[in-house]
Amino acid sequence: MTEIAFHFNVRDRMAYACRLLRKAWRSGAQVGVVGHEAWLAELDRALWSFEPVEFVPHAWAGRAAGPVAALTRVWLARTPGELPHHAVLVNFGDDVPPGFERFERLIEVVTTDEGDRLAGRRRWKHYSDRGYAIVRYEVPA
Repeated sequence: MTEIAFHFNVRDRMAYACRLLRKAWRSGAQVGVVGHEAWLAELDRALWSFEPVEFVPHAWAGRAAGPVAALTRVWLARTPGELPHHAVLVNFGDDVPPGFERFERLIEVVTTDEGDRLAGRRRWKHYSDRGYAIVRYEVPA
């Protein structure tokens, strides 16, 4: 069964995403990120520039081929079905990602925005109603 973790009280979604993906990349994890396409495009740019002397190597699922695809561990995708692995899925979207149950782990990121918190509660209920054990992380301010 998929391990599910919620990261609550995130103040800056983009900065948090960059730090989370940098940590995952450094650990060697295979990670797929889903969310709204416009937000993913912003994340794509941010991963190149959020730190002055480093970046997080990543690629868009379905667009990378050859050596780039073989070496990539962080993938951006509109839907989980586009991802080339089933290891870790990070959801920055409003809805339950379709096919999340195929992944070993799912990380849900919830900001301090009230609308985002309501969407996060709906996703929590969805997983809970289906018997998933959920780990809750409170992100320090």
